[in-house]
Amino acid sequence: MRRSLQTRFPQRTVFLSVVFALSLFPGSLCAQTPPAPADVPKPAASAAAQTPAEPNNAAEVSTQETSPTFRVRVNLVQVRVVVRDDQGKIVPNLKKEAFQLFDNRKPQAISTFNVETPETPAAAPADKAAPGENSNEAAAQASVTAIPQRFVSVVFDDTDMSMNDTVVVRAAATRLFRSLAPSDRIGVYTTSGQFGQEFTADRELLEKSLLHIVPRPLATGSGIHSCPDIIYYQADRIVNFHDDVALNAAVEDAIQCAFSGNQNAPELPAATLLAQSEAKRVLAGGDSQTDFIYRHLEDVIRGLSGMPGQRVMVFISPGFVVTYNTQNGGDLIDRANRATIVINTIDARGLYTSDFMGDISQPPLGTVFNGQVAVFRTQAQFAQGAILGDLAAGTGGTYFHNRNDLDEGLVRAAAAPQIAYIIGFSPQNLKIDGRYHTLKVSLVNDRKFIVQARHGYYAPRTIADPAEAANQEIEEAIFSQQETFDLPVELHTQFFKPDQTKAQLTVLTHVDVKGLHFRKAEGRSRDDLTFATAIFDENGNFVTGGEKVLKMRLLDPTLDRLNRSGFTVKSNFDLKPGTYLVRLVVRDGENAQMAARNGAVTIPN
Repeated sequence: MRRSLQTRFPQRTVFLSVVFALSLFPGSLCAQTPPAPADVPKPAASAAAQTPAEPNNAAEVSTQETSPTFRVRVNLVQVRVVVRDDQGKIVPNLKKEAFQLFDNRKPQAISTFNVETPETPAAAPADKAAPGENSNEAAAQASVTAIPQRFVSVVFDDTDMSMNDTVVVRAAATRLFRSLAPSDRIGVYTTSGQFGQEFTADRELLEKSLLHIVPRPLATGSGIHSCPDIIYYQADRIVNFHDDVALNAAVEDAIQCAFSGNQNAPELPAATLLAQSEAKRVLAGGDSQTDFIYRHLEDVIRGLSGMPGQRVMVFISPGFVVTYNTQNGGDLIDRANRATIVINTIDARGLYTSDFMGDISQPPLGTVFNGQVAVFRTQAQFAQGAILGDLAAGTGGTYFHNRNDLDEGLVRAAAAPQIAYIIGFSPQNLKIDGRYHTLKVSLVNDRKFIVQARHGYYAPRTIADPAEAANQEIEEAIFSQQETFDLPVELHTQFFKPDQTKAQLTVLTHVDVKGLHFRKAEGRSRDDLTFATAIFDENGNFVTGGEKVLKMRLLDPTLDRLNRSGFTVKSNFDLKPGTYLVRLVVRDGENAQMAARNGAVTIPN
């Protein structure tokens, strides 16, 4: 489950196994508070004389163990867009100028534009092993496996699928697992919550997990039809919409099964009460099952949102009816959009025909065929797919339905498109009211291409505290894999092995001071930099990390020297041998700019 950086790093003074070692010497900047190291240059007398408000012995560089008050960047909404031609092929080489974007039908200026491909991001391997015991050049050149880039949660709706559906989708999933890219990680989950396989690239383990996918309907009845036989969709129409047609159909069925078809007037009120009572019972049971499914889908979204990279959920289901009492699919869509999760849905029924007679293993108790009940069964089966279409459309995903090649659908739903365009904009005059905003992305030249993008977003309900907003911005960057270059930052790694079971990974962050934007005040150049580092294992699981604020109040001679050499921040992490992804985010407090870098290292046994 994804947690905030403060929760992951419970103390800023001591980060569990994390130690930030920052020393000031030519090319490296001190982040230790007093006493300053002996080789720190003394401030020039002339510079000190120009800063009467600052004591001569005031530290030029120190660390802040609590969150500073950052400037917050303008609220940015990002939209992931995939463009296909009429043959379903990806359209490449589109530029920012080719797109136009509308928020509540009002045109918006596109402020950011990036092109995303399924290629593994470039990551800096360990430069070398640190000098010391058991370090050698061979270890330093150990190969680095592909960085996990895409995390796909495959969710099987085992509470609604039939056995026939299950057999078909399990066979289709086998092909999906065999087509994995080295950088893909797949997790397998169920809506019943009775089985879960965490993210892995082990194809054999994933195929074995399919043996656990079997129908697990919730126990809402005795296994035979009740009297009258009312389906969930019909119960919703009776109770919530006061549909007389739906009620009359249930009453007719009650007369047939409870009163042996006796149409005498005294039996009609009793049949009506029986139908109304049964409708309430069926509705309550159906609502409970739908809420149960939603809760497990929310759990999957929370877990997926904590993975570092592109995040996709594939929901395989025959669909289910959403009633007046359970219309919280919008909450799922909102959660997914906030975590940049695309939901692709697959109708497990494939190309189906309506079955108006119901389950042959549970014949109705009535003796006369009820044509109106058959109509409601047909309507219910059609309505089941609506939630699948909504989840896909609301997050910019695809809805695969009315086709029997489910294996092709699964591969297409889980595989990364060759090219996706990431468009960002800052909404004009955005009201902090929590309301839903419709989005539309189209092409300027109006060519007949298919544009796939999410259909909306929710405005914030409250204005976030600047420090809290900045921390959230850093957290979102940590759990992304997109590299940003607002600040001139370089990432390097080294490791040292004191023995065969332990290692210390050193993450070196070199900052080119000339690229920073200082604020001059009281004779000093001021800026605060936040360094956030997170270490993930080869399956994308968070291992450890740390965050620290570097407060710079530089005198002119120190700034001149650092403009020539820059400085290096060194952070140490105690790890076991293995392959790791290093994610580094640096945020500038004065200009609200960020840099994000990926690194990878394999520490051999």
